[in-house]
Amino acid sequence: MNFPAYRLFDAIPHQLKQFPKPDMLNAKINGTWKSFSTEEVGSTVNQLSLGLIAKGVSGKDLSAEESDKIAIISQNRPEWVFTDLAVQQTGAILIPIYPTTNPHELEFILNESQAKFIFVSNQELLEKVRSIKSDFLQGIYTFDRVEGAPHYSELFVPLTEASEAQLAAVKATISPRHTATIIYTSGTTGTPKGVMLSHENIVSNVYFSKASFPFEDQPQTRALSFLPLNHIFEKAITYIYLFSGIGIYYAESLETIADNLREIKPDGFTTVPRLLEKVYEKIMLKGKELTGIKKALFYWSVNMGTHYDNRINRGAFYNWKLTIARKLVFSKWREALGGNIKFIITGGAAAPEKLLRIFNAAGIPVFEGYGPTEHSPVICVNRKKDNYIGAVGPAIEGIEVQLAEDGEILAKSCCVMQGYYKHPELTAEVIKDGWLCTGDIGEWIGGRYLKITDRKKELFKTSGGKYVAPQPIENKMKESKFIEQIMVVGNDKKFVSALIVPSFYAVKDWMQEQKIEIGSNEEIAKNPKVQDLFRSVIDHHNTNFNHIEQIKKFALLPQEWSVDTGEMTPKLSLKRKVILEKFRKEIEDIYR
Repeated sequence: MNFPAYRLFDAIPHQLKQFPKPDMLNAKINGTWKSFSTEEVGSTVNQLSLGLIAKGVSGKDLSAEESDKIAIISQNRPEWVFTDLAVQQTGAILIPIYPTTNPHELEFILNESQAKFIFVSNQELLEKVRSIKSDFLQGIYTFDRVEGAPHYSELFVPLTEASEAQLAAVKATISPRHTATIIYTSGTTGTPKGVMLSHENIVSNVYFSKASFPFEDQPQTRALSFLPLNHIFEKAITYIYLFSGIGIYYAESLETIADNLREIKPDGFTTVPRLLEKVYEKIMLKGKELTGIKKALFYWSVNMGTHYDNRINRGAFYNWKLTIARKLVFSKWREALGGNIKFIITGGAAAPEKLLRIFNAAGIPVFEGYGPTEHSPVICVNRKKDNYIGAVGPAIEGIEVQLAEDGEILAKSCCVMQGYYKHPELTAEVIKDGWLCTGDIGEWIGGRYLKITDRKKELFKTSGGKYVAPQPIENKMKESKFIEQIMVVGNDKKFVSALIVPSFYAVKDWMQEQKIEIGSNEEIAKNPKVQDLFRSVIDHHNTNFNHIEQIKKFALLPQEWSVDTGEMTPKLSLKRKVILEKFRKEIEDIYR
């Protein structure tokens, strides 16, 4: 499939020509939504580009090694995109960093990339950057106005005929194959690695995704954005929106998503399974508060949803019941998401199948997709008319996918990264004969739909020599309303066990029903009756697995794992090595 020879910053003239918008980018400022039109965005980006050029920022010889690097550490906001586009237009390379990155990793990234300038969102992030040592950093600019720090607008150079000609000459030198960004992986496996992605890598992925999903060019469409922009998933989706004329509205924070959904009534958004799980948990808690016929109807509808399969016609009676459930119960779910949702795309980790069935039954279309940073990122995605619940969909247009002998997923396309920055030896380990070795294990369903079964590095071997894939076990166990988080362990052990964070809301409700005294989370986790409850939950789900995969023992933990406490990556995946080390005593107690 062909795609335009665009650079990412060509999204602005493309949108200006095809569908100039009054609301290209939008944010809530002091309680009011402020919109930036396509023309305003273009003007701001050009002024910032000229300011960076005046500071000596350039692509130099346009190699990844020599081009200047500009870092950004910020929550999602229009200024993030202004900076991204402005940096690209100078030929420099953007280094996006998670706002939650710890100072040690931040220092490593800034020094390895030799970032020349950094843009920060607010005072807190300014202080974090100031706390680290960098031999290369020449300046820090803020998006919020912070006393004692230069505001990013101080860089702006007015647009004149001469300055615009200067910028046009610089842009003309930038090839689609020039490195647009270096994205450092979150470091679950040790030191972060910088993934080099060219304009062509991301633009091709954008157009392949548009052709496959599809995202029609619809200037009236709105999307809510809250996943971190520094992650390739939300970054690539942003460019899909920009090249499709979809207005982007930035959520104020993760806590305000529900309010923002109701305010802007978006057509769609992207998410990760953990956030979908939290939405579902809140809905179930509200259902718990209902009484009488309303409560019965609520649980009847949810149960109906668990049996939903868009690929199977369950007959007129089931369809009639589903229509009633959608009208009386699920309509309120849709209203809570703004009432206008046409797509939710989830990625970054495996989504619980039960959740996908219920949301789709509710008339809230959730599509699971898959792809690593190294592939810019999308490899597979379910489609609006071709959705296979439990799989990540067919390969998108333009991508070759095959499985190695051990089941590892291999992909070949022009979306495959240029390599790991400064680490050709690591690049050689994952790109072989043009094939990207993803490190994920998968299988085909019907020769068309890819199902991810585990991470290659997460497979472990028991002391009996049997391999165990933890993710399918964890995903099945999380179908229980009592299990908030779980990590299966057992490497070099005689049997499989698990660390479990209970859903304390659900457990406390159960304890109340059972007339069991409720104490602190620590006391609840140690309560013998609660332990018995979890034994029965695990025994129930163990029947889905062979003997060697079944969880024999477990430990209940009193605190939820999070990014702030270090057990989760910013995209809310488990940091398995960290958890193994942090809860070494609990694991030793299991096997003692």
